[in-house]
Amino acid sequence: MLSLFCILLTGLSCVLWEAVMGFEEVRLVDGDDKCSGRVEVLHNDQWGTVCDHGWGFIEAHVVCLELGCGFAEYPVQSSAFGPGSGEIWLRHVQCSGHESSLDHCSFDLGSHFQCPHQTNAGVKCSGTLLMPTLTLLSPHTVFSSGESVRFSCHIPVGQSHLSDFHLYKDRLLTPLVTQRVEQSQSRVELTLSDVETFHQGSYSCRYRIKGNFPSQLLRSPPSNTINITIVDLLTPQHWYNTSLEAPPGFVIRGHSFNITCSTLQQYPGASFQLRLVRSNGTVRHFLPALTPTVTFSFTGAQTSDEGYYYCLYRVQLGGRTFVSRESQPLPISVRDPDPLLSPMMISWLVSGLMFVIAVVFIIIIAKVLCNKQKQPSELERVTRTCVDNTYVALSINKL
Repeated sequence: MLSLFCILLTGLSCVLWEAVMGFEEVRLVDGDDKCSGRVEVLHNDQWGTVCDHGWGFIEAHVVCLELGCGFAEYPVQSSAFGPGSGEIWLRHVQCSGHESSLDHCSFDLGSHFQCPHQTNAGVKCSGTLLMPTLTLLSPHTVFSSGESVRFSCHIPVGQSHLSDFHLYKDRLLTPLVTQRVEQSQSRVELTLSDVETFHQGSYSCRYRIKGNFPSQLLRSPPSNTINITIVDLLTPQHWYNTSLEAPPGFVIRGHSFNITCSTLQQYPGASFQLRLVRSNGTVRHFLPALTPTVTFSFTGAQTSDEGYYYCLYRVQLGGRTFVSRESQPLPISVRDPDPLLSPMMISWLVSGLMFVIAVVFIIIIAKVLCNKQKQPSELERVTRTCVDNTYVALSINKL
C-alpha cells in the first residue's frame, strides 16, 4: 500500500514521509560479522531494506557510526550480501556525514517497482572501536602544584588508520592534551604539565581514527578513569604572646610565652612544625593540626629560646609528605627583668608605700584627737581673753 502511494506520486519526492515514518533501529544482515552486511531498518515492528540509489561512503559511514562499528571501509551495492525480503523502506538516502543515526538523514520512500531487492544497499565497516587503556606512569596519585603528571594511553590490539590520542578530564568535551601518532603506533604518552588545584579529578583517554574521506574522523569510546589529587598548601601565619611588661620582640627571662600558628586549610592527619633557627643550630617542635590553629607554649624563657621562629604546615597523602612554604621569620629575644621592676623591688615598694600611708594616717588621727582635747571652754576663753588683755595693757603702760 505504501509502495503504491509513492508510485502514484511518481516524479514527486517522498521526503515529507520521513517526518511521518521514522524508524526505530538499524542492523546489518548476512555479513561476516555484526559490522558488515545488508542494511535493514525497523519500522512498525517490520524489518525492511534500503535501496542503493545514491548509496555511498557517507551514508555507509553513518550506519557504521550508529552501530559502533568504526568507519565504513566501503559501501556495498547490488545486493552483494544477498537480496532481502519484505518492504523496501528507504530510497535516495542522503547524509552529510555528521548524523548520529540514519534516521537523521533525508530519504525518499522506497518501492519494489523503482528499487527491487536486487539493489539492496550494504556496508563493510572497519569493526568495533576498541576501548583504550589509561595507565599512570608517575609512581603516585598525589601531586603538588607545578609538577607534571604522565599518563600512557594504549590500545591492546593494533588499530589501523590511527590519527591521534586525547586526554580528557572528568566530563569535559575538550581534551587537555592531544598527541598525534603514526598509524603503526598503539601506545602514546600524554603529559599534563604544571598542574594546579583545578586539575584535580578523574581522567580518561580516547583515540581517533581516519576514515575514507577527509572529514571522517571517528572517536573511540573512553578508557578507564584515573583519579589524581593536587596539593597546594598555603603559607601559615604566626604570632606570639607574653607578659605585658615585655617590650615588642622580647620575652622576659623566666616568663612564659606562646607562639600560635594558623592556616586557612585543613587536611586529615596534618601537623604544624615550629622551627627555631638560632646561632648554634635549629630546633623543631611539632603539634598535630587537629584544628586550623595551634599554640606552642614555652615556660621559663631562657637564652636558648632566642632566635627566629618559622611556622610550616605538613601533610602526608598518598605516601608522600608535603610541606608548605615557611612563614615570615618571627624574631624573639630574651632579656633580664628590669631591677627596678623586679618582684622583690615591687614588694619592697608596696610595703614601703603601705607603711608611709599608715604613718600619715596615724598622725592625722592623732592630731584630730589632740585638737579636740585642747579646745577651751567658754569661761576659759573669756578668762584668757581678760588676762591676755590685761597683760597687753600692762605691757603698754610700762612702755
